[in-house]
Amino acid sequence: MTLALRRRALFGAATLLAAPAIARGELPILRIGNQKGGLRSLIDVSGEGRDLPYRIEWSEFPAAAPLLEALNAGAIDLGSQGDLAFLSVYANGAPIRAIGATRHNPASQAILVRGDSPIRTIADLRGRKVVGNRGGWGQYLVRAALKRDNIAPGEVTIVPLGPADGSLAFRSGAVDAWAIWEPYISIEVEGFGARVLADGTGLTPTVNFISVNEKVIREKRPLLQDFLRRNQRGWNWARGNIPAFARSTSELTRIPEPMLRRAYEVQQSRAVPIDAALVAELQQASDQAVEFGVFSRPIRVAEAFDTSFALPEG
Repeated sequence: MTLALRRRALFGAATLLAAPAIARGELPILRIGNQKGGLRSLIDVSGEGRDLPYRIEWSEFPAAAPLLEALNAGAIDLGSQGDLAFLSVYANGAPIRAIGATRHNPASQAILVRGDSPIRTIADLRGRKVVGNRGGWGQYLVRAALKRDNIAPGEVTIVPLGPADGSLAFRSGAVDAWAIWEPYISIEVEGFGARVLADGTGLTPTVNFISVNEKVIREKRPLLQDFLRRNQRGWNWARGNIPAFARSTSELTRIPEPMLRRAYEVQQSRAVPIDAALVAELQQASDQAVEFGVFSRPIRVAEAFDTSFALPEG
């Protein structure tokens, strides 16, 4: 082979190898915020991350609050967080909307006590300290449980800490109880012998929203619709494959597999449409949140949703 032919052959091979990379680089991008063990794990483990007609740029966040800050600032396009955390930020004027929803079993929120605690009922929390994240599920669950059992709010001290600091305070004995959600519940129960004092059944909606910056709805609607379908299929797969989901997610997150398996069995998560019934349920919870001091003012919940993203049945 002559030098000229050799050069042409090498150039042709290089062009063929570069073509997929160029094609990938030209794909549209969806920037997604992820919390540990959240959307990224679901999409990757379920296989829904294959054959995407766009590229996903993942950003990792330790909790909902910084994720929502990034969404508000336009640093990411999409993220998932609890219903009350989303509504709290929306109410403060953030340009965000919820376009999808995932419902969990209300037992995936709970008030925990240590295994050796003398506390046996909600009434036993009088004069005690309970961790509950401010403006979210923790604070709401504590107040809802107190109201149900006719206990005055002032009889219990709510300590506003996030999951990381809350776990340290709880395990050290600095507080008496902890209002938290999965998989933290299963981590404490399976790993540290904690006991569930009460859960969210009959008290909380327990919905996660997929929320987006408003401008992304205009600019990336086809990508968002595709991702919502993949999210729905991912949860359908996960419910029927809990051992495999737990095993693979454990490898990604380093959370022990038995704890994740327990968490997923409790959660029984499924994608649901944002319909009139869900809006009404969240409006009632929002009104309660104002009474509980979780929200500072009333919210018109319907305005926080974009219901134009349809989900297929099943």
